[in-house]
Amino acid sequence: MARKDGKRVTVTLRSTEGTGTSYTTSKNRLNQRERLEVRKYDRVLRRHVLFRETR
Repeated sequence: MARKDGKRVTVTLRSTEGTGTSYTTSKNRLNQRERLEVRKYDRVLRRHVLFRETR
């Protein structure tokens, strides 16, 4: 089983359109210092929108 040494952290991606839809994913804290931005599918709007990492 893999070690949990704290290099990867679980983050929440929230929709920028204000629908309340969110995804959870993990990122490497050492390689990606800035907030994550990904275009993903919003199930409420039924289209792809920008999702940003929340803290």
